[in-house]
Amino acid sequence: MRPRVILFGLAAIVIVGLGLLSIVDQLLVDYLWYGRLELGGVFNTTVGSEIAIFLIVWMVAFAAIFSSGLVATQMSRDRERLRVVRRPDEIVEVNLPELVRALGERMPWRTIVAGVAAVLAIFVAQGEAAGWDTYLKAVYGVPFGIAEHAFGYDVGFYVFSLPLLEELRDLWMVILFLSAAMAAAVYWIRGALDFSESPPRIAPAAGVHALVLLGIFFMQRALGYWLARFNLLLHTNGVVFGFRYVDQILWRPGLWLMVALCLAAAAICLVNARDRSLRTPVMAFVIVFGPALILNFLQPVIERLWVKPDELRIERPYLEQNIAMTRHAYALDTVDVKPFGGQGRLTPAALEADAPTVRNIRLWDPRPLIDTYRQLQEIRTYYNFFDVDIDRYWIDGKYTEVMLSPREMNLDALAGNAQTWVNQHLKFTHGTGLAMSPVNRKDSEGMPIFYVKDIPAISEAGFKVTQPAIYFGEAPDNYAIVNAATPEFDYPKGADNVFSFYSGSGGVPVSGLWRRLLFSIYFRDINLLVTENIVDKSKIMIRRNILNRIQYIAPFLSIDSDPYAVIHDGRLVWIVDCYTASDHYPYSQRNVDQLNYIRNSVKVIVDAYTGATDFYVADPADPIVRTWQNVFPKMFKPMSAMPADLHAHIRYPEQFFLIQAGIYSTYHMTDPQVFYNREDLWGVPRENYAGQTVQMQPYYVVMRLPGEAREEYMLMLPMVPAGRDNMIAWLAARCDGADYGHLFEYSFSKDKLFYGPYQIQARINQNPEISRQLSLWNQMGSKVLLGNLLVIPIQDSLLYVEPLYIRAENGQLPELQRVIAAWSDRVVMADTLDLTMAALFANPPSAAPVIASAIATQPGPQAATKTPLAPDSTLENAAQHYNRALSALRAGDWSEFGIEMKKLGDQLSPAGDAAHP
Repeated sequence: MRPRVILFGLAAIVIVGLGLLSIVDQLLVDYLWYGRLELGGVFNTTVGSEIAIFLIVWMVAFAAIFSSGLVATQMSRDRERLRVVRRPDEIVEVNLPELVRALGERMPWRTIVAGVAAVLAIFVAQGEAAGWDTYLKAVYGVPFGIAEHAFGYDVGFYVFSLPLLEELRDLWMVILFLSAAMAAAVYWIRGALDFSESPPRIAPAAGVHALVLLGIFFMQRALGYWLARFNLLLHTNGVVFGFRYVDQILWRPGLWLMVALCLAAAAICLVNARDRSLRTPVMAFVIVFGPALILNFLQPVIERLWVKPDELRIERPYLEQNIAMTRHAYALDTVDVKPFGGQGRLTPAALEADAPTVRNIRLWDPRPLIDTYRQLQEIRTYYNFFDVDIDRYWIDGKYTEVMLSPREMNLDALAGNAQTWVNQHLKFTHGTGLAMSPVNRKDSEGMPIFYVKDIPAISEAGFKVTQPAIYFGEAPDNYAIVNAATPEFDYPKGADNVFSFYSGSGGVPVSGLWRRLLFSIYFRDINLLVTENIVDKSKIMIRRNILNRIQYIAPFLSIDSDPYAVIHDGRLVWIVDCYTASDHYPYSQRNVDQLNYIRNSVKVIVDAYTGATDFYVADPADPIVRTWQNVFPKMFKPMSAMPADLHAHIRYPEQFFLIQAGIYSTYHMTDPQVFYNREDLWGVPRENYAGQTVQMQPYYVVMRLPGEAREEYMLMLPMVPAGRDNMIAWLAARCDGADYGHLFEYSFSKDKLFYGPYQIQARINQNPEISRQLSLWNQMGSKVLLGNLLVIPIQDSLLYVEPLYIRAENGQLPELQRVIAAWSDRVVMADTLDLTMAALFANPPSAAPVIASAIATQPGPQAATKTPLAPDSTLENAAQHYNRALSALRAGDWSEFGIEMKKLGDQLSPAGDAAHP
């Protein structure tokens, strides 16, 4: 052989060998990792399914492609000469290129075709094996117990079986295309095709082969049209999502006609395969695509002349199905709708009745608070707070809402000369502890009061963090080696550092030459192989980002982007919400992610120290998660198996709630006529933040629902009419105990105007006193930030609360300096929530904020306006009443608070002024 051919062969062997080595290495690493997580069954089922699908698809693809190439080889001759008559006395000869002829002389054509077919089949099989979940869902699918009305199939057919049938349809087309390409290549190389002339010259054998393949193509199209009938339930015309009137009278019979015509065209091609003219393929295409064009032409005619003039009546039964199925697909069919009159008057007695709600009004916005945490609690530059989460704990016997953030390692913040392999993988391996603060308290400087702070973690609220190390979290993935020859950096202590060794069960043993070689190849890192720091007890921790970790274990689940940490048995664990979803739910409207079915079916617990990952079924009624339980019977646990103190911290996820709110904004209309006319479309409110108008996000609150006996943790969101800013309703999702997941809609009376968040913010900016103060602060080298505006239902009235932060224009340390509240036509601002609540009941309402500033003792920007409103004696008496009211407020004595506030109002009223000239 020529040296060039030998080199080419060696290069091919090396490339194939490296590819196989990478695959084997990946499988071995996964085998060890799944085993340490006690999820070996998941690995076995997943890999076994991939291998089985790969082998079956490879054999089918190879057989089809090889057979097509082999037939082409046998039906042609090497260096065959095409006899194409241009003129009666002229014969044109076409010869093979010299290079291809030389290859054919040294190797049998059967071997060449088999080799090419084997390689092409690998690519086909690899793509199918990657979709193993589609095959397993179809095999293990659980019925939904709901039949759609068009064809009478269970919804499970559309969610589980139809995606596989569509996959097989597409696989058929890919294999057919590659088979045709193989045949064309063989015919061209062997001289049976010549594309250099116009028109191309085709040998009779190649023509026969082409007609056979064309017949198979029409069979594939017959399957495609048969499946297209079911897709009629998965499309929209803008009025109805799913099956429509035009589908019933036109496309349902029309697609059956197309199936029959495709089979007829296939028969014509196969029966007349030896016909050398173009008549047969042209006839087949006309038979199939002529009626298809006619059907597409008839649809707009029927819609314009028949449907549109009486669309509501004609489409009504299909609209009813669309509404009912969409509401079920998004778990909106159980929303409990209640009226909210909003006619109540906000009084001290109402606040007393809802004292737990008022006590937990959130004043800290996560957006500025993350900057405050970073400035006050990162302690060292190589730590970072990635996100601030909101949760609730029992503290001193009170149900208390808190904000917290774990302190994780940030390797990117290490100094340049410290960015060594040892530091990145053996020394700086984990974060430590967390910062936690109540949602509604601040110190005299406007900083949060910490329940948990510093390194090592200390707490004045009774929290014990005995194992603060965070090896698994939200930080970017970076493998770590623990129990190496050198100890790990644990935490800073003054000017010194504390070092330690890992004592948990996490990680995969990495000692021994073959394991070091295995992970060295996996990470493409020679240091793992040559370092002397790996000893007998060393372990390697991989996939430490919790979202990537869960995605790797369960790629069939959609993962919420906002995990949150919980203190559990003295250590930190992560709770991650996961979803089962589909885009094949019949009649159901698709959301912005093109999904039309979703459930928050799984809660995942990840231990921040060991990486132990547990999957709990939160919605056992969901057929998709039940299907995956059939596939992986040992992977999922019931919620009853979750530790009670962790179960107390599960919450309804914001992401899911926002998706539901987006769909509910249209599908709260259950009357087809109202729905058709879009008479009551809703939207999510707007709010201003940092000078930008953004969509309001759902927010967690501890509050007592109207008519309920006790406060509870819930997620809520106001709703506004589409294109307007006044409030029309508010939605709530309960998070506690047996009521978890219960959705409420509190619908407002349409006879009264209820201010929306954006309108309240406009009123705040238009308030002369507040506007003047904001302008003053913004002109003094500071920047004012208005945080989340919360709408808090208090019995039968609405209280609006918005925190105000001040930070240096170029600084990153926001301070909570004011609290703004609004109710009815009143808008007030004071230093604290207590003062603001008192100001809200003052008469006149603007007096109390001024008094609050006048009697404030804290230094700094709290001393705002000191213009006297009355003679000194009047102000002194008013201040005394105000201080007594404030003391009563802090003591929870709302009766005394009401009495003193009434006296304060009398003191500052015109009659009071006359009494004190």
